[in-house]
Amino acid sequence: MNYSLTFKTAIKALRTHKIRSSLTILGIVIGVSAIIIVMSLGRGAEVLILDQVSGLGPETVIVRPGKGLSDMTSTIYSQSLKVSDIEELKKPGRVPNLVSAEPFIVIGDPLEYRGKKYRPVSYGGSAEFMAEILKIRLENGELYTQSDIDARARVIILGYDIKQEIFGNEGAIGRSVTIRGNKFRIVGVFEETPPMAGFDFNKTTMIPHTSALTYITGGDYYNEVFVRGDSPENVEKMAYDIEMVLRDAHNLDLEEEADFTVQTQEEAISQIESIVAILTAFLTMVVAVSLIVGGIGIMNIMLVSVTERTKEIGLRKALGATKRDILRQFLFEAVILTTIGGIVGIILGVIISFVSSIGLAQLVNENWRFVFPIGATFLALFVSAFTGLVFGIYPALQAAKKSPIEALRYE
Repeated sequence: MNYSLTFKTAIKALRTHKIRSSLTILGIVIGVSAIIIVMSLGRGAEVLILDQVSGLGPETVIVRPGKGLSDMTSTIYSQSLKVSDIEELKKPGRVPNLVSAEPFIVIGDPLEYRGKKYRPVSYGGSAEFMAEILKIRLENGELYTQSDIDARARVIILGYDIKQEIFGNEGAIGRSVTIRGNKFRIVGVFEETPPMAGFDFNKTTMIPHTSALTYITGGDYYNEVFVRGDSPENVEKMAYDIEMVLRDAHNLDLEEEADFTVQTQEEAISQIESIVAILTAFLTMVVAVSLIVGGIGIMNIMLVSVTERTKEIGLRKALGATKRDILRQFLFEAVILTTIGGIVGIILGVIISFVSSIGLAQLVNENWRFVFPIGATFLALFVSAFTGLVFGIYPALQAAKKSPIEALRYE
C-alpha cells in the first residue's frame, strides 16, 4: 500500500468517529495552546522590560549594593553603598569618563495628607536627572534643583495618579504633605506618562535624596546610583574604573567578592533576557505535561480503535496487506490526530495571546505588545506530531501483530 492510499484510509477512519476524534485531541489542543500562550506572553514581557531598561541610555551605568538583580532581597537591605562612596566617585580624575553620579534611595514610609495615609512608590533622588534622561515633563509646577538637594530642602514632586488620588481636580502646588512627621511642600506634578526604565512616575513621588537621608531614613546609604558617562564607547572603561574606586573605598582586594554590583545597560539587558528565558522555559515544561496526558489519551483511544477494527485488520491482511501496511496506517492515524490538535492549539493559543496582550496593556497601563512566537509555533507543531508518533507506536504494533485468521473470527 502506498503512502497516499494509507493517508486517505487513515483520514476516512478518523472521519468515521468525528466526535471521538475531536475529544481525543483535546489534550493536545490544550497543551499546544498553553505553550504558545506562555511563550508569547513571556516574550512580550521581555520586550517590555528591555524597552524600559534601554530607556536609561547606553552611556548609563547602574551601581547597586549587594548582588544587584540576581538577589534583590540582599540588594534592598544591603547598606554597602554609602554617601562617602559617591563622594569618591565624583573626585576629579578617579573616574575620568564620569559626567554625573546620581544616587537614589527607596522610601518605604507612607505619605499623609489631612490624617489620611497614601502609599505611593517614593524615591529620594535628583528629579532633574530623571526628567532629563527619561524625557519626563511636568504638568504643573517646577523641578527641584541641585541647590534644593544641597540645602536638604523639604520639597516633593507628585506623580499624576498620586496627585489625583489626594487632591482630585484641585491644585496641589504649594500645599504640603507629611512623611514621617516632616512636612514637604509640593513644587511639581509629573504629567501622565507611560512607565519607563522600571519607573511608573504616575504612582511615584520624589524628594531630594539628601532630604530623605536627613529627615526620613536617618542613614547614610543608597539603594541605587545612576552614573552617566561621556559616551557609550567609554562605558566599559568607566564601569571598570567605578569598580576599582569602590573596591579601594571598601578595602577589597581583587580576588575578594564585591559587596556591590556595577552593571552596564548591555549587561542588564543580557541578565534580564536570561532570567525571562529561564522562567519561560520552566513554565513551558510545566504546561507541556498536558501534552503527555493528551498523548496517553491518544494511545488509549487508538487501542480501543484497534479492538473495534479487528475484523477490518483481518480482512485487509487476508487480501494481502502486510504488517508494515497495518503499522503504517495506525501510525498515520495517530500522527494526523495530534497534528490536527497541534494546528488547532496554535490557532487558539495565538488568539488567546493576542487578546491577553490587549488586556494586559489596559490592566497594567503599559505599552505591552503582542509578540507572535514563530519559533514556538513550529516547535509546537513538531512536538504534537512527535507525540502522536510516540504514543501511537504501541497501538499500531498491537494491530500489526494480529493474526488474520483469529481477526476474521473475532466477534
